[in-house]
Amino acid sequence: MSASKLKKILAVALLGVAGVTFGAEESVSPEMFTVNNTWMMVSIFLVFTMHLGFATVETGLTRAKNATNILFKNTVIVAIGLLTYTLMGFNLMYPSSWVAEGFFGFSGFGVGNGLPWNDPSLVTSAYNVGYTYWTDFLFQGMFAATAATIVSGAVAERVKLLPFLIFCAIYVMLVYPWVGSWVWGGGWLASMNFHDFAGSTLVHSVGGWAALAGIIVIGPRYGKFVNGKIKPILGHNLPLLTIGVFLLWLGWFGFNGGSVLSADPGGVSYVLVTTSLAAAAGIIGAMIVSWTVQKKPDLTMVLNGCLAGLVGITAGADCVSVTAAIVIGLICGAIAVLSVMMFDKLKLDDPVGATSVHLVCGILGTLFVGIFSAEYSLKVQALGVLSYGVVCFPIALLIFFILKKTVGIRVSEEEELKGLDIGEHGQEAYAGFQFFTNS
Repeated sequence: MSASKLKKILAVALLGVAGVTFGAEESVSPEMFTVNNTWMMVSIFLVFTMHLGFATVETGLTRAKNATNILFKNTVIVAIGLLTYTLMGFNLMYPSSWVAEGFFGFSGFGVGNGLPWNDPSLVTSAYNVGYTYWTDFLFQGMFAATAATIVSGAVAERVKLLPFLIFCAIYVMLVYPWVGSWVWGGGWLASMNFHDFAGSTLVHSVGGWAALAGIIVIGPRYGKFVNGKIKPILGHNLPLLTIGVFLLWLGWFGFNGGSVLSADPGGVSYVLVTTSLAAAAGIIGAMIVSWTVQKKPDLTMVLNGCLAGLVGITAGADCVSVTAAIVIGLICGAIAVLSVMMFDKLKLDDPVGATSVHLVCGILGTLFVGIFSAEYSLKVQALGVLSYGVVCFPIALLIFFILKKTVGIRVSEEEELKGLDIGEHGQEAYAGFQFFTNS
């Protein structure tokens, strides 16, 4: 059975608990249709706030001289994500027909199938009778830009703006929706019962693999590794970082809660509980490890631990127990700290820890589904993780390498030392302020 059919059946079954009227067309009552659609739109708003969260997290963890550049990238990424998803991403991710069965499909360019916006056939979405086609499109579109946002933080403070935006457009328009179709579009992994509820792999590791490729091709920031030693380059605004993490935690209620694909009270409330507990446990796990290893509690590590817990639970928020959610968050928070240190030792410079949070914990969260849920196989979960890595990493590496050899992807040493705000934008984020920070 395809994932799209399974989602439809599950949605209808869940809605039945809430008083849905069943008919030949598996329709819901007008009242429940409105409730479901409203909750999905609220989820869209919550996911949208995550982009502000990413922007503030990245800005806080980098230096003041690059703040405008970070904010600019995170603003334009949302636009690129929505427009490319409109152009072809949505129909690539949810194909009505397959060219290569379960592996690649496409339903044509644009959205709405060329029909008027109020055509009766667009009242319900392609795979769920509980909300409109347009709500479905916008909810999925908000997810699309997230993958590119993950890359933004990893290559921050030294990447040229235009090549980065070109990469984002290609990756979000072609790669993200194509590999997403393997599961959420009813593709070959869905037929094997691979489970990724809201995107530990499909969103976070897809962005994480691209982030790792970008770090490798672009190289570390000047001054990060000196004479074989690791020199910390501190972020300039921890209050902004903290605000960003709490915005992301808030947005995750829509990210995971909306992925129930209905306003089913039992399903949504349970997912919100597992999501929150994993985030809380992630904080504790990161605090214990960072305090033990670094001898002092590190706020940046603790905040990344929160995000690690959220990424880790995203794959199984609907199917693991409350206890398992806490364990998942605890482990992911702890591993995120160790992973940041590991990448530094490997001389892979990630200013915000995106590879540790989104790639490493995205992989862990997906595997944990096979460990903590009897419904799913660890072997199949591992196969899915491997499949995404084998495809996404080489493609991202190739795109970055081509950009490097053609237009170049790294700013000059002088521009990097002065800051990308002046070099790329001619515009300071904190005009008139004097900062005494490391270069």
